[in-house]
Amino acid sequence: MSKYEGTNLTNFTPIDTVGELQIIELEEGTGAIVPEGATVTAHYTGALCKNGIIFQSSHDFGEAISFPLNGVIEGWTKGVPGMKVGGWRRLIIPAAMAYGDQSPAPNIPANSDLVFDIEILGIN
Repeated sequence: MSKYEGTNLTNFTPIDTVGELQIIELEEGTGAIVPEGATVTAHYTGALCKNGIIFQSSHDFGEAISFPLNGVIEGWTKGVPGMKVGGWRRLIIPAAMAYGDQSPAPNIPANSDLVFDIEILGIN
C-alpha cells in the first residue's frame, strides 16, 4: 500500500466541475523561474477534483521525476511555467486540459477534472 495513493489530498475541498485552469501559489520559490517548454524535475501529487482522492504521487516512488513541459498534459504545460525553483503550486485542471475521455489508469475515470500539487526542484 502506498503512502499517498488512495488518501485525501491535504487542504483540498472537492469540486464538482472545473470550468478553467486554476493556478494557486502555495509557496513561492526563491530559485530560477521556469520558462515555457522547459524540462523540470519535480515532485507531484495528483488527485480527482470530485472527491480529493489521490491517484498518484511521486513521493510514493521515493524520488522526483524529470519531464519536458511540452510532453505532459495541457494543464501542466500552461500551469507550471512561471513557477520558481523551490516553489509549490496547486493546479486545478478541467478534464479537457487533463486526459479528457482517454483514461490513462484505472483510478482516473474518463473525463475527470484533476488537481495536482507540484513542487519544482530544478530546471534541467
